[in-house]
Amino acid sequence: MTFVVTENCIKCKYTDCVEVCPVDCFHEGPNFLVIDPEECIDCSLCEPECPIEAIVPEDAIEEEQHHLLELNAELSQEWPVITVKKDPPPDADEWRGKPDKLKLLER
Repeated sequence: MTFVVTENCIKCKYTDCVEVCPVDCFHEGPNFLVIDPEECIDCSLCEPECPIEAIVPEDAIEEEQHHLLELNAELSQEWPVITVKKDPPPDADEWRGKPDKLKLLER
């Protein structure tokens, strides 16, 4: 099993989670983070660090969001690893909890 970054992260991109990951499985894109499911060891350290609850266990993903596991796997192969916390975008709090953000994903 792995953990998955959900679309709630899009345009929020808090990076509190990356510093606690013991296997450096987070990858950073322009406005989203993803977890490499091949690297994730299911330690769950990242989940409580996310201030917007955008990280969930694979088995807790709702059926209509199951595509996010594939998206995390795909983009983790394209984007660089991130291991150090950065400041979130200035308008991150404005995007917290907004629905249907997948269309705003920048690749």
